[in-house]
Formats: sequence, C-alpha cells, structure tokens
Amino acid sequence: MFPEYRELISKLKSSHPRFQSLFERHNQLDHQIVRLEGPSGAGYSEEVVRLKKEKLHIKDELYKILKSEDKPYK
Repeated sequence: MFPEYRELISKLKSSHPRFQSLFERHNQLDHQIVRLEGPSGAGYSEEVVRLKKEKLHIKDELYKILKSEDKPYK
C-alpha cells in the first residue's frame, strides 16, 4: 500500500497515533477478509463486502494523512 510513501509510513507508524491505529485496523481487516474469502478467494458474502468498504474508507483516511504529512518534505 502506497509504496511511494514507504519511508513516511514507517515514520508515521511510530510518531502519529491516529495513523498507527488506522494502519493496524487496515491490516486486521485485510487478514479478516482473506480468511473469510478462503484459499481460492471465492468466498463472497455481505460481511466481506462490508469489511472491504471499511478497509477502503480507512485507506482513504491513511492517504489523507500521508498527503498532509508529506508537504514539508517536498
């Protein structure tokens, strides 16, 4: 996720509590989705859809933080 921000992500995970919390939740959702979808990735349910929407929302929030924190470096 966001390879262009790899260094900034590493920094924010240790210095920005909100970012850290969102990042951890995003990873938890990813693992949960993979587990529910099964090994073939074919498992589909309302729960998977809900989790994917939540994960996307968190990704958007993470991106907003990255963009706002990246300004001083450019």
